[in-house]
Amino acid sequence: MRFSYAESMIDPSFYAPLVRAAEEAGYTSFTVPDNIGYAGGSDASYPYTEDGANDFLEDKPFLEPFSVIPALGAVTEKLRFTTFVVKLPIRLPYLVAKQAASVAVLTNNRFGFGIGLSPWPEDFRVCGQEWESRGKRMDEMIEIIRGFTKGGYFEFHGEYYDIERIKMAPVPSEPIPLLIGGHSEAALRRAARTGDGWMHAGGPVEDLDHALERLATLRREYGRDQLPFEIHVISEDAYSLDGVRRLEDRGITDAVVAFRNFYHRGPDTQTLQDKIDAVRGYADQIIAKL
Repeated sequence: MRFSYAESMIDPSFYAPLVRAAEEAGYTSFTVPDNIGYAGGSDASYPYTEDGANDFLEDKPFLEPFSVIPALGAVTEKLRFTTFVVKLPIRLPYLVAKQAASVAVLTNNRFGFGIGLSPWPEDFRVCGQEWESRGKRMDEMIEIIRGFTKGGYFEFHGEYYDIERIKMAPVPSEPIPLLIGGHSEAALRRAARTGDGWMHAGGPVEDLDHALERLATLRREYGRDQLPFEIHVISEDAYSLDGVRRLEDRGITDAVVAFRNFYHRGPDTQTLQDKIDAVRGYADQIIAKL
């Protein structure tokens, strides 16, 4: 079992000492979420809060993932960084491929590219991208990112994107793992069909069990069940030794742990030392005993 430490919406000066503490304590990864702004409420429902509201985001300090990860990579040596998740189809595919390649190079392949859809139409409008075609465009973007980040010339001619023959440099020495987020049938199919892994965003145990069963079935149907596949999960089981063993038995590769409620409305009141103590305490009680 690998362990990912999740923290965000905090004083930006906290990030460097926190990732150093996580690396020293034995965590595998640090997760970096993606949010480009707060539109002052939305008609759309956020799928991961009980009331569907997104007002917990107001005035929260979000750093852009492709900017913060290289900075954190520079102060660590082993810690991996996973986006959880970048809202892919609000962006331009070639530019995203360039950004992902640069991050992977700068971190010496310590980058897992978690990608998904934004639930908010406002994100698409402010970025000048179409809402209705988001899923199909994401499928094309996955192919484009893989094509350009493997090196050499590549071109793409799809329904939504038409990119001339071109190449970028540098590219990472290893393929960038693409980890698909989302709980819908379409997201699970996308993860099974094209992903190197799946990212779970929390919820009832029975929903996780259904998703894991569905992923296994779909991966067999697509003939990909023998390929390596990461499964990143948010679960209460991650906070006990027996629970971690249950996750391992279900094929979970990465337990994502956090030590506060991110959906709390209002500022984060934990001090930097509070956070470091929580990181070390979990490592002493769980990671070190496995």
